[in-house]
This record gives sequence, structure tokens and C-alpha cells, in this order.
Amino acid sequence: MAGAVASLPGAAVPGWGAVFRLIRRVVAGLLALVVLYLSFTFVQVWWASNQDDRTPASAIVVLGAAQYNGEPSPVLQGRLDHAAELWEAGVAPIIVVTGGKQEGDRVGEGYASYDELRDQGIPESALKIEVDGTNTYEQLSAAKAIVDDLGGGDSVVIVSSPYHSFRSSAIGGEVGLQPHTSPSDESSSLSSLARETLAVSLGRIVSYRRLANWVG
Repeated sequence: MAGAVASLPGAAVPGWGAVFRLIRRVVAGLLALVVLYLSFTFVQVWWASNQDDRTPASAIVVLGAAQYNGEPSPVLQGRLDHAAELWEAGVAPIIVVTGGKQEGDRVGEGYASYDELRDQGIPESALKIEVDGTNTYEQLSAAKAIVDDLGGGDSVVIVSSPYHSFRSSAIGGEVGLQPHTSPSDESSSLSSLARETLAVSLGRIVSYRRLANWVG
């Protein structure tokens, strides 16, 4: 048979237009999945921000926040006041305060928290302090070691800002704690919930430990 064999009758050879349409459909599908994942995560973050779980535990863990020369910021003060309320209600016999120094600080967040709770009448025997953690993962990892030394089990009530509840609970589970969350009375803005949604979405994919190493 002379010459090249022609295409079989009825067989369509896809052109570039068809290829581009297929690519667009694939990209649109992937974007839809991303939007669905972020939306689902946002609902989880928002829902957790409105939950107050005061299950009796071995310790109350207060996550650090800004302080100024030993004076707690309003955010940290709210967390400490809430932790004191939980302690007085008998939720746990021990409060673990966390947080190291930021650049230029005279004292660290943990020390500022310790002094404030002691001034509120919490006895020193009921206070434990973590002084090196610069992010949530480091603070909860150190709190895990402190709770282990207490020997009363790994169940803790984590006190932080409401928008931070879901991620702090997830990190607590990742470091080996049995976490419950009881947030402070701070309000959660849409932007703070959105930031947490992104952090949780990435943390669940790469692990919160890796995320903490990347962003500090």
C-alpha cells in the first residue's frame, strides 16, 4: 500500500482546544477542592472558638502572649484571669504558664504570667513555669514534659484566645497530651479566624511541628 495510512474513518484527533478545555476542567476541580477544604476547616476553627470544655484535668496550660516589662498585655491578662477562674473552680490543681522572651524583653511571658497569678493569690505550689517556648508547638511540648513530671496523667485544659482553640488542641494532641480547650473571653475577628484557618490547613498537611519550624 503506497503512502501513509490515513486516520481511521470517524476517529477524531484531539486538537489543542480540547486539551486546554481538559486542563481548565482539572484546574477548576482542584480549586473547588481547595475551597471546600478551607471552608470546612474554617467552620471547625470557628466552632472550636465557641466551645468551653472544662473537663477536670491534671493541669491547666496557659499559652503565652505579649507582655511589656513584666506587665501582661490585655490578651495575656485575659488568659491568666480565665486560668485563675478555672483553678478556683477546681478544674485542675496545677497551672502551667508558658512563653519565653521575645527580642528586647526584660522578662519572658512565662515569668510575667507566673508573677501575675501569684499576685492574684494562686499559691506557688500550684504554679509551674515554662520559659523557653517561642511558639505554640514549643510551649505545648515543654508543657507535656512538665505534666509528665507531675505524674497525674496527660489530660490538660488549654487556655488561649478563642480563635486559637482548634489549632492549640491539635498541637496538644500531636505532642502527646490529651487536650481540652477553655478559651478566654477575647473576641475573635474574621481576620484572626481566617489566619488560623490557613495555619490549621497547612499544619494538618505538613504537621504542626514542621509548620512551627518554618514560621517560628
